[in-house]
Amino acid sequence: MHQPIIRELFSKHKRGKGMKKEQDYETKPSEPDKVDAYMNKLKHPLADVVGALRKAILSTDSEIGEEIKWNAPAFFYAGEMKPSDPKKYRRYIVVLNLHQKDCIRLVFPSGAKIKDSSGLLQGVYVDGRRLAFFRDLKEVKSKQEVLQRAINKWLKLLDKK
Repeated sequence: MHQPIIRELFSKHKRGKGMKKEQDYETKPSEPDKVDAYMNKLKHPLADVVGALRKAILSTDSEIGEEIKWNAPAFFYAGEMKPSDPKKYRRYIVVLNLHQKDCIRLVFPSGAKIKDSSGLLQGVYVDGRRLAFFRDLKEVKSKQEVLQRAINKWLKLLDKK
């Protein structure tokens, strides 16, 4: 928690008077224990699909973190990034929506930025989000490569260190 403050103090000390301020970067800690606890209590007909999607998303890149946000697993870039308004959700890759009982919706908050010709990402929303739908484990397996490719494209768009 104190790392950004320490970095700020160090960068002020290091640059001295009249030197240009270097951009500070921040990280976001992952909360896998909280997601594990959530998953252990999850009562959803497609809980196995949620678990498979979690595994697929986390295995895409070692700097993907997870937490519970909006009452479901959410995945974000945990590495160093320039600070931004938290309400813009710039770190967030995908949030699971578990409201439907017959499918799991993956909400990509800034999915419109991803160039996807595979058909995985659907919908055109004013706020820039796109959705992907998964109805069973077979679908997770068949779409896993395309899902991971979309996530990797998104990671390349970030303003990270």
